[in-house]
Amino acid sequence: MDWGLENRLAKMFRPDTGKSVMLAVDHGYFQGPTTGLEDVRKTIAPLLTFCDALSPTRGVLRNCVDPKTTTPIILRVSGGNSMARPDELDDEIITTSIEDAIRLNAVCVSVSIYVGSPHQRQTIENLSKVINEANRYGIPVLGIVAVGRDLDKLRQPGMEDEFRRYLGLACRIAAEIGSHIVKAYYCKGFEKVVQGCPVPIVIAGGKKVPEEEALQFTSDAIRDGAKGMDMGRNIFQSENPVAMIKAVRAIVHENKSTKEAYEIYKILGKK
Repeated sequence: MDWGLENRLAKMFRPDTGKSVMLAVDHGYFQGPTTGLEDVRKTIAPLLTFCDALSPTRGVLRNCVDPKTTTPIILRVSGGNSMARPDELDDEIITTSIEDAIRLNAVCVSVSIYVGSPHQRQTIENLSKVINEANRYGIPVLGIVAVGRDLDKLRQPGMEDEFRRYLGLACRIAAEIGSHIVKAYYCKGFEKVVQGCPVPIVIAGGKKVPEEEALQFTSDAIRDGAKGMDMGRNIFQSENPVAMIKAVRAIVHENKSTKEAYEIYKILGKK
């Protein structure tokens, strides 16, 4: 591994634990001013020092993040869809050049792929092109396994095996194309997904759920082999976002149990 690439990965994953707590704030590129991100500056500021990496778009980074921060940036570089056309969420393009990512001092760039969707080939090609360009400069690429509107269907009772097989397929494809890290959802039997993916997997937080539930799947994911969490709504939509990100960190970096982490959340929330 080239020194620059290895160094950038070490900025995102704590060397002492080998894991990472990433904060995703890139939802606005297709959802607009979603709940909790109406005022992005206000949302990011108190959380920035508690995440191991921040995942914004270039517009948010340039306009809403303090340039004096030392928090590593994972820059979202794919897009081109919106909730105005939810049936076309998989119709993505590359929105940001690798040169602009370098200009913004990103340590990593992220691209979504929609395996099994009508635009599957297009999104995998997007990922491939970005990896080819990023490799020239030693910049890691995070391949995001996105399933769009079908996620709720795959999470229905009785669909556990199908969901696991889908995630196993999509994560392996992202790794085979050349992703250095893969972001996916947690599922029952997740350890099998990890076994079939030769690069680290971080877990997407997904839609907002009660804090204790979010901490439980965080604990389960780390136990089953995930190398970190890339949470968004389950942190910035929490009643106490700072308390929540600290509780997540307690699980990821300190091996705290769900019960212990939830107590941390409640105590810090009261303060």
